[in-house]
Amino acid sequence: MSDGKLVGIVLVSHSAEVAASVAELAKGLAGGGPEVPVAPAGGTEGGGLGTSAELIAAAAAAVDRGAGVAVLADLGSAVLTVKALLAEGDELPANTRLVDAPFVEGAVAAVVTAATGADLAAVEAAAVEAYTYRKV
Repeated sequence: MSDGKLVGIVLVSHSAEVAASVAELAKGLAGGGPEVPVAPAGGTEGGGLGTSAELIAAAAAAVDRGAGVAVLADLGSAVLTVKALLAEGDELPANTRLVDAPFVEGAVAAVVTAATGADLAAVEAAAVEAYTYRKV
């Protein structure tokens, strides 16, 4: 468990609307617990489809509360952008982690788990476990 600080969540999508909608869904399903810092980082600065290192870095800084930041990405080039930022070493807050999880289910699991005060490892584990959710 954390020391009262909540893990921040960044949702990186090629679409600003998708990132914002998944953030809204995840926060809504987290219920009445503490307000988890969640930020969408979707699209480009000009509003087009794509990813933006600047938007991702700004979102990560905005949700950093000192307990770590979990970043979930929708598609390949979004993952590559986050990996490039992590490789830079100083573009993202310390203890930022790219989480290999399904975008929607993983985001919901991450936010719900973060709302319990869980640490970054537990938030990541919950998001990754979303790969096992069966629909039939």
